[in-house]
Order: sequence, then structure tokens, then C-alpha cells
Amino acid sequence: MSVTAGVETDAQLASRLAVEAGLLLLELRSTMFSDGAPPWQVMDNGDLAAHRFLIEQLDALRPDDAVLSEEGADDLRRLSTERVWIVDPLDGTKEYGERGRHDWAVHVALCQAGALTAAAVSLPAMDMVFCTDPAPELPERRFDKPRLITSRNRAPHAAVIVAQALGCEAVRLGSAGAKAMAVVLAEADIYIHDGGMYQWDSAAPSAVAEAAGLHVSRIDGSPLIYNDRDAWLPDFMVCRQELAEPVLDALWGDRWRARRDQGWR
Repeated sequence: MSVTAGVETDAQLASRLAVEAGLLLLELRSTMFSDGAPPWQVMDNGDLAAHRFLIEQLDALRPDDAVLSEEGADDLRRLSTERVWIVDPLDGTKEYGERGRHDWAVHVALCQAGALTAAAVSLPAMDMVFCTDPAPELPERRFDKPRLITSRNRAPHAAVIVAQALGCEAVRLGSAGAKAMAVVLAEADIYIHDGGMYQWDSAAPSAVAEAAGLHVSRIDGSPLIYNDRDAWLPDFMVCRQELAEPVLDALWGDRWRARRDQGWR
């Protein structure tokens, strides 16, 4: 979009909406827990409230754009529209439904002609937001051994291979956004997921991580493709640039170089 004085850029809009949806979620969770609501109801209401907020805001502020949301029906108009917002209104719903957990997020990303051009990930319970403009400044590595972050309940096969090959220490968190932002914050060095995901799980985290200067790809090193017809995008990798080759070597050996050199065709 063209930017004039007083008009939000797409990156500013993504950041503001991610923050405001997060504030809505914090208030809703606090109120529902105070009223004695069961966790499943807190989770369901959170998903729906954040989805409705983001859809209403995007419809009002970017009416010509399409939206792909985890909580909404797939609007196939996105396949013929240049601008598509890819949102996860509440990433880490399970963690949101647990008192005191901070590892849940709101994802807002814009895809234009197949490329992510603006994005934000908010971690509302930590009062933090990360966006593509201004991009986060990547801290220096903090640990002697690489720290590899995985999901709370399972260690993906790819993560086990990398952890053994590189002698990693394991860290566990909930949402994909929280895990990717842990790498941005240098609280971890590698995040690998191979257990199944959708475009909304990784779109905003991948854009923010890439803006911060991290390596971002699928676990075979190939690019992540967004606004594909199939919303399924099953694996995701974020790591420090200096660890990308060791990670891919651990997983694939020379095969990933051959595919890379052939342009992933």
C-alpha cells in the first residue's frame, strides 16, 4: 500500500493488531478464570474472540485484502488476490487455557504475491511484540552448547537427530510463535518442528525470524511457500545462521546441498 502521513503501514498494522488481540485475550482469560470457567471454555472463547477481532479489523482497514485464519473458513478468493493476511488468532491454545502459562501467541502476517512482506508475533503474557519493521536486533549467542527448542509433549524425530548430532540441550515450550521468538531472543539457538503444521502456524514467526537475520526454511532446507492452495505446511525450521549447515548436514547429509544447488526443483 502507499503510505501517507497518519496512515499505518502494513507492518505497523500487523503489530498493533497482534498487540490488541493479545490484550483482549489476557482480559478474557483473567475474567473467565475468575468466574470459574473450565479450561476448555477459556480456550474456545479465546480462539473465537481473537479471530472475530482480527477479521473485523482487517475487513474495516484492508477491505480489499483476503484473510486466511486458523479459526475461519478458507476464503479461496485469496488464491486470486495479491494481498492475503495469514493469521493465527491464538497460537498455543492449550497453553492459553492453563493458568500462569506465558507460551502462547498471536500471529499476524501479510503475504503479497507469494512473499511475506509484513508480520508481527505478540507474546501477550510476556508483554512483548516482535515485528518485521522495525526488525528485532538479534543478540549474541548465550550458551556453549546449542539449545534446541521443541514442543512440550513430544520431541520431533528431526529434533532428536539434530540434538544427538550437535550435542544440544533441550528446551520445551508451547506455541510455535513462542518457540520461534525464543530463538529471536537468543534463549534458544534452533527450533525444529516436523509433526505437522499449517501456514498460519509459521507465517508470522518465519517472517519475523528472517527479518531478525535468522535462517528460516523447511527442515530439508527448502523455502517455505505461503498462500498455497493447501494450507498444510507440515514442517518448520528456525536457527542461527552459523548453525544452519550443521543442522541440515545432521538431517540430510549431502542431499540438501544437491537440492539447493538445483534450485529446489
